[in-house]
Amino acid sequence: MTHPSTSAAAVLSVRHLKIDLVGGAQTLVHDLSFDVRPGEFLAVVGESGSGKTMAARAILQLLPPGIAQSGGQIVFDGEDLTAAASRDVKAMRPIRGPGIGMVFQEPMVSLNPVHRIGQQMAEGLRMHTKLSAIEIRARCLDMLRRVQIADPERCMHAYPHEFSGGMRQRIMLASVMLLKPRLLIADEPTTALDTLSQREVLDLMVGLAKDQGTAVLLITHNLGLVGRYAQRAIVLEKGKLVETGDVPAILVEPKQPYTRKLVEALPRRQAAKPAPAAPQQPLVQVRGLCVSYPGPRAGFFKRHASVQVIDQLDLDIHPGEMVALVGGSGSGKTTLGRAILRLAPSHAGQILFRGDDVRSADRAALHRFRLACQLVFQDPFSSLDPRMRVQEIVAEPLRHLPALGAAARLKRVHETLDEVGLGGLGARYPHELSGGQRQRVAIARALVRRPAFVVADEPVSALDMTIQAQVLRLFQSLQAHHGFACLFISHDLAAVEQIADRVVVMEHGRIVEQGPRDIVFDRPSHAYTQALLAATPRPLASLAEPVCCSSKKAFT
Repeated sequence: MTHPSTSAAAVLSVRHLKIDLVGGAQTLVHDLSFDVRPGEFLAVVGESGSGKTMAARAILQLLPPGIAQSGGQIVFDGEDLTAAASRDVKAMRPIRGPGIGMVFQEPMVSLNPVHRIGQQMAEGLRMHTKLSAIEIRARCLDMLRRVQIADPERCMHAYPHEFSGGMRQRIMLASVMLLKPRLLIADEPTTALDTLSQREVLDLMVGLAKDQGTAVLLITHNLGLVGRYAQRAIVLEKGKLVETGDVPAILVEPKQPYTRKLVEALPRRQAAKPAPAAPQQPLVQVRGLCVSYPGPRAGFFKRHASVQVIDQLDLDIHPGEMVALVGGSGSGKTTLGRAILRLAPSHAGQILFRGDDVRSADRAALHRFRLACQLVFQDPFSSLDPRMRVQEIVAEPLRHLPALGAAARLKRVHETLDEVGLGGLGARYPHELSGGQRQRVAIARALVRRPAFVVADEPVSALDMTIQAQVLRLFQSLQAHHGFACLFISHDLAAVEQIADRVVVMEHGRIVEQGPRDIVFDRPSHAYTQALLAATPRPLASLAEPVCCSSKKAFT
């Protein structure tokens, strides 16, 4: 994809766009103006609530109920979409799909779970072209091959739930690009994907857009992706455009304080902790652990062979150590964390905590083990009881400390809330907090008992860069203060590089590499670790050779 000429006529022009809550109670987007030229890769950057998605939905006239465009123009290929949509509700049908395509943030929500993939891919071609059923099927199969689906024929007959997140996002991309839109809007298309899947999906998007001459509007809070793929960026803060320009200038020399704050929030490697003076006995020891699940049914009375998720795995975690567990989706990271806490079944091996095997522990010993361990879930909103106030949620683990009186319990709760930066918010409910604040509640609940061991399962994967930086700093300071050991499960190697003492790399249920953070990151020995590191977007390092301007091997 070559850099578009600045003199080329814009394929999309947004002028003085204003979006309000119905009734004018709040303005969500203020006086926003920008252009997208043919073949350009433009990034829209900002934190959650900055108005990125609302602006994108306004372009397609798909604003949710209760929100309306109250001013401005959106011109696509010379046609004012706002005026056309106001005249006729059907006016946008020829635009959505052949003119402007959109890849949504969560493919499982945008793919219909009750229809097969082939039916959903063919729908747009049936509606917007006069191709025969045979031609439509041939085009769908060809596009599935181009997005590197291994078995297109089987995919056409499968349902969305039969695929991983990365595969579903590829299918969504294939469906959108079948109609060869002039503009592709990608709304946080890789938020929930691991590093390798992120790169594969974005590389596919860039390659398809280059082949078809499609302009791309990438909505993201990930500056790493911006540095690797985009040519130009606009930065939004609370619905206002605060800075725009070429990506190198914005990332290297940001002019506005808000942009500087975003760049400064990028994870950075911290100095390694000094090694303990004397060898320590591991707090957690995993020996020969095996976890498998029953295979799918092959008939009424038969099943396929069981699926081995973790195979003969050994792992040590020492007191006060931050061990990062990394790997692609499906590598067994979360299963291992849950198996160690006895929240997932294991069928072979040992899990030793302070020398005692918790796999064979009786009920009393297992209870003591779980009191000394805690789990921070990936999605705090689904793990917090919406009917309980924050202080009640944080106090809940203290029920198992009968020696702690009511006054001491309340004091401990307030101390913990103050530690995580939520002092004064104990009377609120989870829905009254932001995503970052809810994650702090989850951390406070995990630490209020002063556990010896914490498993943190993707605790920052869905957070903005600035909130992610705050949570990582909080985690580091709390660990330094309380001295707990932590298994930090993540696919975000940038976050791992900032927080980890030791890195363990998993692939297909096995550990392929482990060692001190600096050695694993600077001198990786296994090909899979090298691939993970190569796929991790590093904004400033990426500027030397933007991917969007170079040829892609998959499409040559």
